[in-house]
Amino acid sequence: MESTHGGGHGAPRSNDKGNKMKGLLFLIGWCLLFVLCWPLAVLALVLFPLVWLISLPFRLIGITFEAVFAFIRALLLLPARLLGYRRSRCHR
Repeated sequence: MESTHGGGHGAPRSNDKGNKMKGLLFLIGWCLLFVLCWPLAVLALVLFPLVWLISLPFRLIGITFEAVFAFIRALLLLPARLLGYRRSRCHR
């Protein structure tokens, strides 16, 4: 069976709407900057991919640390889970 959240069919999710709005605001802001100061807009257009490439290793480091801490947390909570401890729903 096919899910309505998967292949783009069904109702759009609210996160998709937010991403489209951010993209539109980014485009309008860049066009406004282009009208006011075109050299700065062109420089921003050229530097954006370079900054993105430089930030990729830092994102990977962040993902790695998050995974390591999740693993350590799972190891530390394993005895409690084996003994049957369940968190109450109201404290979540």
